[in-house]
Amino acid sequence: MAVLPYKRVLVKLSGEALMGGEAFGIDRATVRRIAEDVIEAVKLGVEVAVVVGGGNIFRGSQIAGMGLSRPAADSMGMLATAMNVIALEAQLASLGQSARAMSGVAMPSVVETYTRQQAMEHLAKDRVVLLAGGTGNPFFTTDTGGALRAAELECNVLMKGTQVDGIYSADPKKDPAATRYDHITHDEVIRKDLKIMDTAAFALAREARLPIIVFSIQQPGSLAAVLRGEGRCTLVTP
Repeated sequence: MAVLPYKRVLVKLSGEALMGGEAFGIDRATVRRIAEDVIEAVKLGVEVAVVVGGGNIFRGSQIAGMGLSRPAADSMGMLATAMNVIALEAQLASLGQSARAMSGVAMPSVVETYTRQQAMEHLAKDRVVLLAGGTGNPFFTTDTGGALRAAELECNVLMKGTQVDGIYSADPKKDPAATRYDHITHDEVIRKDLKIMDTAAFALAREARLPIIVFSIQQPGSLAAVLRGEGRCTLVTP
């Protein structure tokens, strides 16, 4: 089946997506599977950027009561995202796929500092761009960072990889009667307060008229399947 008309996509992954069956950290087999999925998408002729969260290593809620300010806690979370993109970059390289880890928080001795121009050049050379550091500022989630980078890099779609195969009216793991949406608008997601991405991310995507695809990252080949129009997902449009 023909690939959907997406020349450039941004894939947003939670840090938890890298844990596999582990309770913490990075599962080697899971990172390899995700890297293989990304490579399969590249082979379809799609330019791929990836934003990864840091929840597998650090969450601000874990240090509640320790006296850290929100900016300090968010800075620790940004460092966790850098660890994740370094691991994913190394795995992609081991499989023969050129990639560049970049960060919105400057740490040039560790990863390349993000600039829009340089990221665009990497994408044009068929390199996978791995984006750490969220927006580079506290008080914003990596979901919002994903929407921001997708808009900046002129991506055709933001692909949110989750543990379920789309957007539901409630958590389908807790509510078997939850309604699944094949297609929904940004306005409807915000009005219904559907908890798949934070409201700021959806609002930014709506402003940029950026479509969002929500799909399950749990199954091998799911990313390319969605790009071919075969995988189950929810499409969010303006």
